[in-house]
Amino acid sequence: MALSAPSVTDAMGGGFANPPRDAAIAFRAALGVMARPGLIREITGGHPPLPLSPAAGSLLLVLCDPETRVYLSPSCDTDAIRAWLRFHTGAPLVSAGQADFAIGPWAELAPDLPLMRKGVQDYPDRSVTLIVEMDHLSPKGARLTGPGIKDEAWLNLPDIAAFAANARSFPLGFDTFFTAGDHVAALPRSTRVAGVA
Repeated sequence: MALSAPSVTDAMGGGFANPPRDAAIAFRAALGVMARPGLIREITGGHPPLPLSPAAGSLLLVLCDPETRVYLSPSCDTDAIRAWLRFHTGAPLVSAGQADFAIGPWAELAPDLPLMRKGVQDYPDRSVTLIVEMDHLSPKGARLTGPGIKDEAWLNLPDIAAFAANARSFPLGFDTFFTAGDHVAALPRSTRVAGVA
């Protein structure tokens, strides 16, 4: 049986039920985890098509607009997700090398990292932010130190070596949100990464 393209009605669903309130709550959660690396918080309100998680959808709803270029990894690049993102944010979909945000599982994003923007010395902010979909988030794994962390924090990372190398390139590099279900954590490029607990 042939599959039909998602309808406009399908794409219209899955946004914030109460946009002003839900967007404010989700935005505070996003800012909070980026300011405190390793912190795991709930973020809800978005209900994107599968395989995107509610947390990833909530981030896209508050961080993207028609000026924000998004790259979808292969498993996330579906007609349903494209229609949902277009309807709710207006964000243009681009290649990995042009993206402001890149979303998908680490195994799909990692091969494209060399193509993604890492900023330049005069404009380090001109870089990509990753939204990495995970099976789960846990305060175990890699040891995190640096700005926003009192002594140390811990977070399971999909590739400790890659994130340690990213920190060494500061102020260039990429920032990362990690999403699983309705939870989010973050790792700015300024966070030093080492060790396994």
